[in-house]
Amino acid sequence: QVQLVESGGGLVQAGGSLRLSCAASGLAFSRYDMAWFRQAPGKEREFVARIKWSDSTTRYADVVQGRFTISRDNAKNTSYLEMNSLKPEDTAIYYCAAGNGASLSAQYPYWGQGTQVTVSL
Repeated sequence: QVQLVESGGGLVQAGGSLRLSCAASGLAFSRYDMAWFRQAPGKEREFVARIKWSDSTTRYADVVQGRFTISRDNAKNTSYLEMNSLKPEDTAIYYCAAGNGASLSAQYPYWGQGTQVTVSL
């Protein structure tokens, strides 16, 4: 069974940093793109970042560009999202996803259950 388990969410003050982790099991991790999405209350799920399996190229949503960094450790079957200069508008449930795609949710068949990130003033 494929499992993606997020961790590292929590409360942080504006301007602070947080690192999310996504531990994957049950799939050939090194052959899957890994991505992060987020969803705030009452809003649509939105793309945050993606890292390719083939060449580790990255892509970011404009609103997080320069503040967030996605990475992966294939030996540990783990993806990371380093979040810096956090803003209250970054508050959301953050989801880890695995698949082969870009910024569309439908391109990722495997999802974690999410981890809450709350940024206070």
